[in-house]
Amino acid sequence: MRCAIRLASMSVLLAALSVQAQQKVPFANGVPVAPTGLPDQVLPAGPFNYRTGEGQDIRVTVLARDVEYPYSLAFLPNGDLLFTERTGRLRIMRKGVLDPNPVTGGPASKYAGKSGGLGATHGYMSLIVHRDFAQNHLIYFSYTRPVDATHTTAAVARARLEGNTLQDVKDIFVGDNLHGAVSLAMTPDNLLWIATGDNAPAQDPQSLGGKVLRLKDDGSVPADNPFVGKAGYRPEIYTLGHRSSMGLTVHPVTGQVFLAEMGPNGGDEINLLKPGRNYGWPLVSLGRTYPGPWQAKVSEPTHAGFEPPIVYWTPSISVSGLTFYTGDALPKWKGDLFVGGVRYGEVPGTGRLDRVLLNDNLEELRRESLLTDLHQRIRDVKQGPDGLLYVATDEPKGAILRIGPATPR
Repeated sequence: MRCAIRLASMSVLLAALSVQAQQKVPFANGVPVAPTGLPDQVLPAGPFNYRTGEGQDIRVTVLARDVEYPYSLAFLPNGDLLFTERTGRLRIMRKGVLDPNPVTGGPASKYAGKSGGLGATHGYMSLIVHRDFAQNHLIYFSYTRPVDATHTTAAVARARLEGNTLQDVKDIFVGDNLHGAVSLAMTPDNLLWIATGDNAPAQDPQSLGGKVLRLKDDGSVPADNPFVGKAGYRPEIYTLGHRSSMGLTVHPVTGQVFLAEMGPNGGDEINLLKPGRNYGWPLVSLGRTYPGPWQAKVSEPTHAGFEPPIVYWTPSISVSGLTFYTGDALPKWKGDLFVGGVRYGEVPGTGRLDRVLLNDNLEELRRESLLTDLHQRIRDVKQGPDGLLYVATDEPKGAILRIGPATPR
């Protein structure tokens, strides 16, 4: 009896101590207010040399700095690098030198707030180059389109790039009151893939929010989309049940499409997209909403009844852009998946680039975090035609970085 009383007293004491030890974190709009101790650190001049887990030393060079929130990278066939700035600009680097003048002729967009802040709105977002660019000079980019003085929606523009000017600009996709990040990719068959935000209606087959859409390069719907002719479903939909779709990439060998999907508090995912499949949000997740509860039981990590991710993060790294590396300059990374992250464990100033080694069955074998000491939000990563990796840092004074071998060949 006396032992039981002591145990009960100890339990009460421990409970009291645990409550007293917890910091009372304020919430705003259902999200805990983030700490401010680490963000906004100035990127040093570089270059930066690193040892890596595979025994492959690398050098990271700053190609351009003080660019405002660079968002998405895309290479032209001649090696020129295009990138969007979330403030609503398109920029170009030729032979590693940034043109001081933005590309002209683009549509007006809405941009608001600090990147990563509550309610932040991105102007220009994801950018891709048509696979037949050498012949048609077409590019595509997603952006937040003003509807009137107070309302916006997400749209995808197609334009012809001639020198430093966009011509024949046309919106080939306009969302119906659609918000959040919109990511793009193009498969070898010249089909355009659009991953949408607005995760609240992710299970609604009549909404385009929280979906991956598959369109022809002119914006029309392919006849073989999985829901064409199915009552109650929008024909543009390829997959559904997504949360915040932050990046798309196409496997260079198989042509399969992969999505980087930002989870709630934990539960970031890389998903292999399969026609007509449901990826579960908001019914299941390997994370939870900030106030709780869990969407799925911990004992059911396989997303029973839904398509599971091939890679996930808990704590979250706030996934962003992604790419498969196929070059020869960094041979020990060949075939690896690289995923950007804008912050780790809900702490600003902890961005990173994660390298994930997968086996032939697309099962994770190991992962490695890179560039963590730079304290930058990593927004995108792409392989260049030179076989090196290029990274965009999503900061007010952002940068374009190049990753190559420590001893150039």
